[in-house]
Amino acid sequence: MKRNEIDIMNLARPSVKGLKPYASAKDEFQDFDQELIYLDANENPYENGLNRYPDPHQMILKKRISTLKGVPADRILLGNGSDEILDMIFRVFFEPGEDNIIINTPTFGMFKVLCGVNNVEYKEVSLTKDFQLDPDKISEAIDANTKAIFICSPNNPTGNLMKKEAIKELLSKDLLVIIDEAYIDFSGKSSWNQELENYKNLIVTQTFSKAYGLAGIRLGVCYADPEVITLLKKVKMPYNINILTQKTALKQLEDEAITKKEVAEIVENRKKLAIELSKINLVKKIYPSDSNFLLVKVDDADRRYKELIGKDLVIRNRSKEPLCENCLRITVGTPEENKSLIKSLIYLDTK
Repeated sequence: MKRNEIDIMNLARPSVKGLKPYASAKDEFQDFDQELIYLDANENPYENGLNRYPDPHQMILKKRISTLKGVPADRILLGNGSDEILDMIFRVFFEPGEDNIIINTPTFGMFKVLCGVNNVEYKEVSLTKDFQLDPDKISEAIDANTKAIFICSPNNPTGNLMKKEAIKELLSKDLLVIIDEAYIDFSGKSSWNQELENYKNLIVTQTFSKAYGLAGIRLGVCYADPEVITLLKKVKMPYNINILTQKTALKQLEDEAITKKEVAEIVENRKKLAIELSKINLVKKIYPSDSNFLLVKVDDADRRYKELIGKDLVIRNRSKEPLCENCLRITVGTPEENKSLIKSLIYLDTK
């Protein structure tokens, strides 16, 4: 079977396939820009800029994203953060208590959380020593109830991109492949959303929280086959993206050059930070990164984490994650913030 012929409906839960999405007043009449009298949605009539419900399909924002990313609008769905999108994927495709998914550890912790919330079993397959996918081990873990493989690329907490050949091998299977690309803008590589025409079983999630600097508005993006998008809409809350979020995102997208400039600066600061960290004795290894953070192996992660907290520096201790013993995850800050970190580590190194 060719991948572009995979039966998406066959992967969806039977109870979801027959669902009809909730139809709000804004679904029945969608010409929001017209100067009309709106008496259809039981809204407060006194204008304050927020008294009306938002466009439930975020069409203006989707069109802007479509233009920027080169993905048709019918392949785009927006969520209240990528976490909501991932939760929708769970509710649409995975039968509680029956189906299972495969995650590749260490990876984004939300995958496990969503399994617990939705009563879906997960199978852990360890990444290789250089934090890459192991297609052979993944294939061995697949059974009759496996519905999907979840991949984080660039990966969190390791920071690296997954090799394209390995992902293509997994896409050749009759399973959904969900790729979380929260950090893709820092990698210098193209997104898997450019491969949607070739793989009906591919779902890509991204976020406005990282490169676009809008973590506070909670906006995530899903790119997938139109059939997948239609299924996800069946379980989407009608007004999941509020007016303030839509307006803020559109404002940020007015000048893409600003985002590109900030991303370039973060990537350059990442290189400089890695160089400075490599000069410190307590730092034992700095892993290659395609993201806006560095995974750093130190002599004693628990001790160094606490010491840095004492110096008003908050990082993440990832030592309990598989393959990450004595590892700290350090976000690339401003040049001044990075200098403060290095200064504190040099001081701790000489104690």
